[in-house]
Amino acid sequence: MVRKVNWKKVKTITWNCFLMTLGSFICALAVNGILVPKHFLSGGFTGLALTIHYFYEGVDVGWLYLILNMPLFIIGWVRISRQFFFYSLFGMGVFSLALLVTKVNIAVHDQMLAAILAGIISGFGSGVIFRSYGSGGGLDIVAIFLDQKYSIRLGQTILAFNALVLLACAFLFGIDLALYTLIYIFVSTYVIDLVLVGLNQRKTVFVISEESQKIADEILKKMNRGVTLFKGEGAYTQTPREIIYTAITMRELIELKDLIFSIDPEAFVVVNDTKEVLGKGHEVRKVY
Repeated sequence: MVRKVNWKKVKTITWNCFLMTLGSFICALAVNGILVPKHFLSGGFTGLALTIHYFYEGVDVGWLYLILNMPLFIIGWVRISRQFFFYSLFGMGVFSLALLVTKVNIAVHDQMLAAILAGIISGFGSGVIFRSYGSGGGLDIVAIFLDQKYSIRLGQTILAFNALVLLACAFLFGIDLALYTLIYIFVSTYVIDLVLVGLNQRKTVFVISEESQKIADEILKKMNRGVTLFKGEGAYTQTPREIIYTAITMRELIELKDLIFSIDPEAFVVVNDTKEVLGKGHEVRKVY
């Protein structure tokens, strides 16, 4: 009996492998095109591989990265998932290959501009990888583990771990190089979160109004967004009020304000930034 091909699964695997391949080659472009020529360091195991490479230039960064990553895959296998392990194994292999074959030199002469550009390129590449269900290996595995288990954001984990790299860089190569590396890491971390959140950043909104039910009905009907009503009471007037709570995208914020104030010009509105909203109508929780 011929087993039916699960084309949805094939499409998912292909897409994730594409994201990891694209992201790996973009990151390798930053490493070989800017970091190595400028003798900058990087974060995580890439930084460790670069440090060893600067002392022993005959050893290629790609091979060093591959060797250093082997022990970390135990975490991916035991603590995250088999799916994540195999995706990450693929990602590590592709990134190591990309480091070996991407031999370019991006001609940026100013050290500051080089650090900024490297951060933009590397952060974009890492963000593309993080959009898949795998990683490029190294610190990515630890970051995803902490994000899944403790909701610690990826960029924050990477920035914290990279503080150790900066201390080592300052001690071994001098404070100037450490500061340029700090600029690179900061820009890279910011771009990672920007790629992951992008234009889909959510806002949570509280609305206090005497027309709360009418406003809630309009949000449900016109914007197709969920609404929760909290029971509240004015501290001064002791008048019972219903407080509207909803989550929207940035692009919907203007529409929501227009809707609210067209019904009640005296409404009290509080808008909060939020990094992530999971659930119906928003993002789906990624399970590695």
